Amino acid sequence: MTTVTIDPQLKAKCPRVALGCLTADVEARETSPALEEELRICEEKILKLPEPRAVLESSTILATRSGYKALGKDPARYRGSAEALIRRILAGKGLPRIHAVVDIINIVSVESRLPIGLYDLAHVRGDITFRAGRAAETYKGIGKYDLNLESCHFFADELGPHGSATSDSERTMVTPATERVLAIFVSFGGPENLERFGERMKSLISIHAAGSNIQFTIV
Repeated sequence: MTTVTIDPQLKAKCPRVALGCLTADVEARETSPALEEELRICEEKILKLPEPRAVLESSTILATRSGYKALGKDPARYRGSAEALIRRILAGKGLPRIHAVVDIINIVSVESRLPIGLYDLAHVRGDITFRAGRAAETYKGIGKYDLNLESCHFFADELGPHGSATSDSERTMVTPATERVLAIFVSFGGPENLERFGERMKSLISIHAAGSNIQFTIV
């Protein structure tokens, strides 16, 4: 069983940081009409707010930005994935449609305002540590160039870095062949609401991705 821990040096710089870790057996099937409706509702909830852009100043997103600043990263250049998804919605681009598992993670990320990493456990080696990047550490982001991880917070297993609150790596990305996943909420503002959104994710995965053997823990 993969164990997730927070590096003490990162915890010293971001004392409120907490992680919500969900593991599940899944089927990364095509997005169903019912899940498509969930995506549409998620988008509309943002766009129908009295002041939609005000969500970018929510306490949860501000806490994520502060977490980046604490390690020396500019949050305007290295945005948390939840903020990036919300900005897509505000720009009229909507949420991407990938497959059921990724789409579910994106919905819960927008609803919680929290970045969520998603990993295929078949490609994770050993335990995972959430830590700060060192000089010259990089990985190839999904559909992106190599990310400069120095002074960035990220998840690393025995083979090295593989995911962050900004973008995950190609090495551990979830594909239609994936059978078991690990999803990690990153909250720089403390553990409040992690359990609630973990339950929300459990429900969506069970209904739309044939989820089973689901476990959720807070670190």
